[in-house]
Amino acid sequence: MFDAAATTPLQRVHGRALARFEDGRLRDLHQSGSAKVLLPRVYGRAPEVVFLNTAGGITGGDRLDYALSVDGGMVVGTTQTAERAYRALAGAGVVVTTLDIGPGAVLHWLPQELILFEGAAMERRLSVEMAEDAELVLLEKLVLGRAAMGEHLAQVSLRDRRDVRRGGRLEMVEAIRLGPEDLASDSPAGLNGAVALATLTLMAADAEDRLDALRATLPTDVRAAASAWNGRVTARFAAPEAYPLRQAVARAVQAATRAGLPRVWQI
Repeated sequence: MFDAAATTPLQRVHGRALARFEDGRLRDLHQSGSAKVLLPRVYGRAPEVVFLNTAGGITGGDRLDYALSVDGGMVVGTTQTAERAYRALAGAGVVVTTLDIGPGAVLHWLPQELILFEGAAMERRLSVEMAEDAELVLLEKLVLGRAAMGEHLAQVSLRDRRDVRRGGRLEMVEAIRLGPEDLASDSPAGLNGAVALATLTLMAADAEDRLDALRATLPTDVRAAASAWNGRVTARFAAPEAYPLRQAVARAVQAATRAGLPRVWQI
């Protein structure tokens, strides 16, 4: 019997979206393919830039590129919803994000979580260039599997790298590699039952002054800790369920930013 799926190349997603702001005003916007930019109306708040993937998720062979530049003023960047990494038949899905923050500018990069499905293969790279006196709040959230479906991951591949340069110096590099061996319950370097993870980083001249307020929000039902050094505060979270982690992260974000949450967040 003729099998069309075996002979027809699978359609792949390609998209690119960028926005550039000067003194809080949009100056350039580009979007192509499945990558889009939304600019919701906000009143009395910093502009919000919402990136989205109209394909609804990512699988092997897909590629998305996002870029956000802030030259003066303050901007909040986020995503419309959680990004979903589906089972990959061949290759890995790739998402590349580039952030640029000019002198005196403020960028709060607060995307919603990445959800890995069983069989997903994903590569993410995030690069930040920021001026010495700029402010950055950087959030990354990861959820392993769909709890409502009773999904327990066994076969996934994730390579995730984040790097930040401040004043031309490499200030932060975080690289994650997650594979089947890390999901095993007996793995000595595994996740100890956690299926939801998050890292929140603040880089600012007064970052260390915000540590106490941030620590005051850390819950008891989620493993979390925060520390500060050299103009930087980092908080890390791990939980056996996604919802308590979302709540904990939301409180921490408000303490770190001294502002409200992005309007598209559903908490």
